[in-house]
Amino acid sequence: MEKPQKKGNYAFIDSQNLNLGTQKMGWKMDWRKFLAHLRKEYNVDKAFLFIGYIPGNEPMYEQLHELGYFIVLKRTLEVKSHDKPPAANGEDTDNKEEKEAPKPMVKGNVDAELVLYAMKEMPNYDKAIIVSGDGDFFALVEYLDQQKKLLKLMVPNWQFSTLLKEYESSIVRIDKMRRQLAYRSFRKK
Repeated sequence: MEKPQKKGNYAFIDSQNLNLGTQKMGWKMDWRKFLAHLRKEYNVDKAFLFIGYIPGNEPMYEQLHELGYFIVLKRTLEVKSHDKPPAANGEDTDNKEEKEAPKPMVKGNVDAELVLYAMKEMPNYDKAIIVSGDGDFFALVEYLDQQKKLLKLMVPNWQFSTLLKEYESSIVRIDKMRRQLAYRSFRKK
């Protein structure tokens, strides 16, 4: 009789929150090292990487997939900022910067997809690691904790949502692992 296979753990990664959170602290994540860390330290079988889809970035998505991430792409929207109001004194300014069209911002909020996958995959994993410092995941973290399914809440740095402070005992700050996880370029300068 075959012994039932022990379930591994799954990681659900808000890539934008992680990427912006590490860059804000002055470094870039080495995605290969990060996945190796998740596998070694937390027995992660699957790491879902939630990322906004931007045409032209397909080689990056393919590379991340080849590293071993399960890539979940979210359609993005271009959000154009509103025109600046005229000067308070009514005068038209000749400032070139003010007359240039603002650069549109690309928005690809992955929160709903991350929550959906964490819930949908729940029968397949032992414990979950949520990688984000976003307070929008509070309800998910709370539910996983109640179900005894929360392993860790990994936040990019010390600037995570105060809503998540309740789970301080589960929090791992990624910025404290900068030396092990930072991307290092070996190109000559």
